[in-house]
Amino acid sequence: RYTFRVMKQVREGKYTCYYTTEGDEVLDDEFQPFLRPSDYVNYSKDSDCVKKAAQLAEKEEDALGVVTAVFQYVCDSIGYDKEKAAMVQTNKSYLPDPDEIMELGEGICFDYAALMSSMLRSQGIPTKLEVGYAGEAYHAWISVYLEDVGWVDNMIEFDGKSWSLMDPTFAAGSNNKALKEFIGDGSNYVVKYSY
Repeated sequence: RYTFRVMKQVREGKYTCYYTTEGDEVLDDEFQPFLRPSDYVNYSKDSDCVKKAAQLAEKEEDALGVVTAVFQYVCDSIGYDKEKAAMVQTNKSYLPDPDEIMELGEGICFDYAALMSSMLRSQGIPTKLEVGYAGEAYHAWISVYLEDVGWVDNMIEFDGKSWSLMDPTFAAGSNNKALKEFIGDGSNYVVKYSY
């Protein structure tokens, strides 16, 4: 069930609802929304993030390998930007730019999730950019679909026996065991929106 809204801009960054309706929509392919670019997962075939994803993917044997390689790349290449985090809290219209994130080498949780989502979607791996709460913090992360596993929610790293570290923002910034246990326990995450 979807709520559709037609919004009218009243001034820069401010909108009023002009019309609202609800309806049911059945997709022929449930994965299509998570394999395409959007305002939140913004890329094209010419994007640097797509080129990097293709470069990482060509070395891997399967989708799990691609997910692991992209996850490791993002965790190793992107630092957390505390100043941007403070700025974005007051700028509710912020949209991530995956290529800019790669170029700057830093971002916030929304950026980590948008970059990973762009890279994985461009390689044909259905990926949701999830927004909601990690504990009490408003946060963004991802979920991926793997053919032999289904939707991998609440985790993203596989050690051969179990999944953990689903959250690239927290995984990139810490070797703290308690934080990894928090991340690995999906009950600490509550999804509000999936893009």
